[in-house]
Amino acid sequence: MSTSASVSSHILTGDGVRIAYRFDGDPGLPVLLLSNSIATDLHMWDAQIPALSRRFRVLRYDARGHGASDAPAGAYSLDRLGRDVLELLDALRLDRVHFLGLSLGGFVGQWLAVRAPERIDRLVLSNTSAHLGPAAVFDERIREAEAATDMRAIAEQFLRNWFPEAMLEARDPRVEPFRSALLKQSATGLAGSFAAVRDADLRRTLGLIAAPTLVIAGEFDPVALPEHGRAIAAVVPCARLITLPVVHMANVESADAFEQAVVDFLTAA
Repeated sequence: MSTSASVSSHILTGDGVRIAYRFDGDPGLPVLLLSNSIATDLHMWDAQIPALSRRFRVLRYDARGHGASDAPAGAYSLDRLGRDVLELLDALRLDRVHFLGLSLGGFVGQWLAVRAPERIDRLVLSNTSAHLGPAAVFDERIREAEAATDMRAIAEQFLRNWFPEAMLEARDPRVEPFRSALLKQSATGLAGSFAAVRDADLRRTLGLIAAPTLVIAGEFDPVALPEHGRAIAAVVPCARLITLPVVHMANVESADAFEQAVVDFLTAA
């Protein structure tokens, strides 16, 4: 089986937005869909592809406003981000997939498992929440994004929330691709995505998730606090929780443990 072959392309959504996607792994394997954090792109998962593509056909995409996908102006909604995924699955003729989302991707995963449960087999929600607030914080971040002449200050703020100080001070090579992606991030796409997070509140519907669910929390996560992960796992009927000694990007900071937890969960009998 070859895991190095990949296919990259895009679809066009019903509202005319190009969504970029990429496949890695053997076409005969079960499909695992990966959904990125805000202010990243599908390459945030690059380090996971060797491990995951041994067991799955890995499908990655750039959420609208990110990477090679279009970044339309205006506020995005979680409903629209979720429907982008459904349109991607429909275009690729994929009826049902495993889903792994981190941060914003975790919000999308929750929406899908509630609104389109027939499309989700097993669900992994990493470093995410059912609700983040207050709204005024995100309104300020939207104003900052819209006013920014470049992304340097915003990039450094994100990195401080994503990685431990020691990794940043050491200029850890694992951090640099994220800095590069941040510096290229569309301010319009970032502002639109902040609006989606600001307005998202899944707390009342979490109990409807029927998919077997793994929640991964970061012990030192300042964005999606560990208690946010515990709250999801306490309400979703078929959920289990693991907490890793990490900040926000669990897949980078503790890659081996992260990958092992994901593979074990998705392949368990």
